[in-house]
Amino acid sequence: MSKILILRFSAMGDVAMTVPVVYALAQSYPDLDITVASRDFFAPFYEYAPRNIRFKGIDVQAYDSIGKLGNLYAELRQENFDMVADLHDVLRTKYLCLRFRLAGKKVAVIDKGRSAKRRLTHAGNKCLRQLPTSFERYAQVFQHLSFTLKMDLFTSIIPQGLDVPALVPSMPAVKKEPFWVGVAPFAKHAGKTYPSELMKQVVAALSARADTRVFLYGGKEDIPVLEEWSQRYSNIVLCAGNQTLQQDLLSMSRLDVMLSMDSANMHLASLVGTPVVSVWGATHPFAGFLGWKQSMEDAVQLDLPCRPCSVFGNKPCRRGDYACLHNITPETIVGKVEKFLVK
Repeated sequence: MSKILILRFSAMGDVAMTVPVVYALAQSYPDLDITVASRDFFAPFYEYAPRNIRFKGIDVQAYDSIGKLGNLYAELRQENFDMVADLHDVLRTKYLCLRFRLAGKKVAVIDKGRSAKRRLTHAGNKCLRQLPTSFERYAQVFQHLSFTLKMDLFTSIIPQGLDVPALVPSMPAVKKEPFWVGVAPFAKHAGKTYPSELMKQVVAALSARADTRVFLYGGKEDIPVLEEWSQRYSNIVLCAGNQTLQQDLLSMSRLDVMLSMDSANMHLASLVGTPVVSVWGATHPFAGFLGWKQSMEDAVQLDLPCRPCSVFGNKPCRRGDYACLHNITPETIVGKVEKFLVK
């Protein structure tokens, strides 16, 4: 039995996008022994994984020097991997791949397409076209290792028939309303975050529907705002601060639709097969980060000559006003969501 080591240590959204590809690899090659090395926090992505996948949690901050990375390599080397797939291509993984190559192991590394992404976000002469998705780039790594993946094998990381309410205390045991809508209104960067005052109008409109219950998701820093909304409006369930990552995934699997920024929550909902209405500002789906099996028709975005100006949304607005986000009306977003709220 061949053994493969897969490396990806970065942010949640990026790691989440590796999951459909890794699951497809496992399902396409059931005799392949797969080890996924990533941050400990992401272990829930593999809670119900195929039997030939093992998740290895890594405390990345503990390996902040060449000497410590050498210790990590020595630990990994003991597992006798035949090949390594680097889905990250940063200094830590470059070092590990170098050591494995010197040991005679076959190594394949992701091509992130950095030059094409720079042309996509150029201030002047943009090359506005769809680039390969992250899923396609990850799959190419395995193709370099002579694997052909059947990507349509992956549908969800949550197995059918799981008793979700029993595992998520904050989730109502009975779905009294016809429609459940998740809302994840925040992102890491300003260029990816719809203005809070406008999003509050969206939440107010959705919660005002007698046939709809709204579930609010976010990080610790988002809790004060989300708590205020949950107290102000009816038909609200506050998930942020009350659930683990595993429980977030489980609860998202029961939603009819998720409303999210271009953020990790878009990818979490995608992993459990839930459709997502995504809001895009400084970034653009053309960079390849739309959620798994999500539709461009459900991406809310404005056609501005300056868009996209950033791959990750972390650059200051060149206009200074974030018109790409502020000029999207709450009614537009509500309309997109309501397409999924039809019997």
